Amino acid sequence: MIIKPKILLVDDDTDLLSLFTMRLQSQGFDVETAESGEQALARIPLINPHVLITDLRMGEMDGMDLFEAVHSMNSSLPVIVITAHGSIPDAVEATKQGVFSFLTKPVDSQKLIQEINSALTLSGAVAGLHEKKQTEEEDWCSNIVYKSSAMANLLQKAKLVAQSDASVLILGESGTGKEVLANAIHKASSRSSGLFVAVNCAAIPEALLESELFGHTKGSFTGAAKNYDGLFKSANHGTLFLDEIGDMPISLQVKLLRVLQEKQVRPVGSTITIDVDARIISATHRNIDAAVKDKSFREDLFYRLNVVSLEIPPLHKRREDIPLLAHHFVKKITAQNGKEIRGFSPSAMKLLMEASWPGNIRQLQNVVEQAVALSSSPLITENLLSDALKQKPIKIMPFAEARRIFEQEYLVQLLQTTQGNVTEAARQAKRNRTDFYKLLNRHHIVPSLFKE
Repeated sequence: MIIKPKILLVDDDTDLLSLFTMRLQSQGFDVETAESGEQALARIPLINPHVLITDLRMGEMDGMDLFEAVHSMNSSLPVIVITAHGSIPDAVEATKQGVFSFLTKPVDSQKLIQEINSALTLSGAVAGLHEKKQTEEEDWCSNIVYKSSAMANLLQKAKLVAQSDASVLILGESGTGKEVLANAIHKASSRSSGLFVAVNCAAIPEALLESELFGHTKGSFTGAAKNYDGLFKSANHGTLFLDEIGDMPISLQVKLLRVLQEKQVRPVGSTITIDVDARIISATHRNIDAAVKDKSFREDLFYRLNVVSLEIPPLHKRREDIPLLAHHFVKKITAQNGKEIRGFSPSAMKLLMEASWPGNIRQLQNVVEQAVALSSSPLITENLLSDALKQKPIKIMPFAEARRIFEQEYLVQLLQTTQGNVTEAARQAKRNRTDFYKLLNRHHIVPSLFKE
């Protein structure tokens, strides 16, 4: 089903209403009309237009009076004012008050269409409609907000590759949404009933990554009170997503290659191999070809992982997606904190569209989150976004996550210092051996891996 942008035309000249209606309908717009400002105000709640176009000179309520009334109802609805009595002072004053555009008669049809499209793009007025349509028709990628042809082409390829069991390598800058795409491929695949398990290879110390991926057995070290399956086994009949694969240590690359070839894992401390059937999707922001050439990444593993490669474009190369994403984040954030934010002023959206976005979608989300937190009105202004873009706010992680990371890094450092001597490590930590072993077990740390 094609969803057309809805335009509300307001003019007390019925001949002009008919003329503009025909012109806009021929361009694919859904057009509603009103013959007065009062009639327009009554119709807006019923039809929810995406753009309002009004004549300036009308009966009791002129175009600017209508704009002010509309602005108090819905400050994010773009308003285009048309007049035969236009002047530069009128236009300047109108745009200062928030009117999207000010055109003089006779209006050039192409110019009007251009202004409408700009209003739709910069206001993000059709973002909700686009997301709803996308969710209904493409449930597997409903978490990916887009309208750009670059993303449409990428998702078309992703859906095709999802039907096979081929390994996929996702390339793209940090913050572009590689894990979101990997999860979408999983949802579109025959493995969607299995688990999607993600692991960041750069975030886990080398000594722990093997145990984390392949598991360890009960009794493989003192205090290992139970078996730990590992992520490969958890993803059995599902999908294992190896993020930042380019940062995996070369020693572990050999073991990963063996697992991919034999489809079996051997937990740390075990002599028994376990069959695994997991679809592998990997991702990296690094230049993986250069890593293969300088021998920091194994060529044979690269070919195993790179059966199909998909590259996510950076945000600055898909700018038409920015309004959709920005409104999506506003909706998501306000739903969490109960704040009433309707959208962005035209100048604020223009700033978002023109920013360089080195941090991609993750940076955009952070900027919108800060702007929502600091906004004292229903409309996010250019000044709020300027401050957020300059400050690049730091994301504070939850206390529990910060503590887990600290404990893990602290224990690894202790065992590296003591070369795997648990007694000495516990002494230095001023903890009794029993408690120390419990900590090691909680973080799946195998002391024997640290012995020289």
